[in-house]
Amino acid sequence: MAVLEIEDLRKVYGGRAVVDGVSLTVDPGEIVGVLGRNGAGKTTTVECGIGLRRPDGGRVRVLGVDPRAERARVQQVIGVQLQRTHVHMSLTVTELVHMYRSFYRDGLDPDALVERLGLTEARDTRAENLSGGQLQRLSIALALVGRPRLAVLDELTTGLDPAARRGMWGLIEEMRDDGIAVLLVSHVMEEAERLSDRIAVIDAGKVVALDTPAGLIARVDGADAVTFRVHAPLQPTILTDLPGVDEVSVDGEHVRVAGPGNLVTAVTQTLMQHAIPATDFRTRTATLDDAFLQLTGYELGEPEPPKEAK
Repeated sequence: MAVLEIEDLRKVYGGRAVVDGVSLTVDPGEIVGVLGRNGAGKTTTVECGIGLRRPDGGRVRVLGVDPRAERARVQQVIGVQLQRTHVHMSLTVTELVHMYRSFYRDGLDPDALVERLGLTEARDTRAENLSGGQLQRLSIALALVGRPRLAVLDELTTGLDPAARRGMWGLIEEMRDDGIAVLLVSHVMEEAERLSDRIAVIDAGKVVALDTPAGLIARVDGADAVTFRVHAPLQPTILTDLPGVDEVSVDGEHVRVAGPGNLVTAVTQTLMQHAIPATDFRTRTATLDDAFLQLTGYELGEPEPPKEAK
C-alpha cells in the first residue's frame, strides 16, 4: 500500500485552479521530490495531502485513510516540516522536542535526536533566541521525533550551511533506509537530484513530468555535448554520421557536437582519421536544471506569473 496517494487533486482560489488535477504516490522507503516555481501549486498540494487544507476535488489518502476525516489517526503517522515554523518561542530546544515526543505513542529518543541534528550546544536555548539555521534544524527534529511513517519536508535545508546540509541529507537517506516515506519539496536541485527516487515537476498547478532524476535529465534535447576548435577545414558530415550524434553545428573554427554516448572518444578518433587538428575540447552534460527549464520554460527560481481569474 502506498503511504500517500493523491489522485486528481484540485484546489481553487478566487476562481483560479492553483492545483489542477495533480496525481502522485509515495511508497514506503521512497523519497519523492516536488519541484516547481513559487506559486506553481507545490505547497498547496502538500497541505491538501496531509489534511491541512480541504481539496475542492480529487482524492487523498494517507495509509488508506482520509487525512481530514480521521485527522487524529493520521497525525500519529506523519511528521511535517513546513516553510514557516510556529512553535512556542519561550520554550527551549529540549523542552520543545520532549513535548512533541509526548504527542506520539511511539517515537525517537529526543535527546539523541537533538544531538544528531547538531543542536546539543543550543539544547537549553529558547526558540526565540535561535539562529535561522538552528530554528530550521529544530523544525526538522519536531517533524521526526514521532518516528513518522510519512515525513513531509518543505525546503528542508533552507538556512543551513553546506556541512549541515550534507549532514541533513544523510539523515534523510537513513530515514528512507528505515522504510519511511518522504515527500520532499525543494528549490535546491542538487538536493532533489541526490535524494529523490522520483521527482514530480509541477507547473501551473499540474504535474508536467514524473520520473527518476536520471529519466528527467535524459529528456533534455542535446543532453550531452562536446565543443572544440578545429584548425583545418571540416566537413560536418564526418561527424553527423557517427552513432549517437544528434546535432553538429559549425561556426567558423568552433564546433559543437551533441548527442548521447561517449562523444569525446568518437569525435577525436574521427578527427584523427581525417587528419584534422583540434584543440580546446570541452564537454557538457545536462543537469536537472536543464530538464526543469525544458519542461516548464522557466528557471526554478522564477515565480509563477499572476493570472487573471476566469
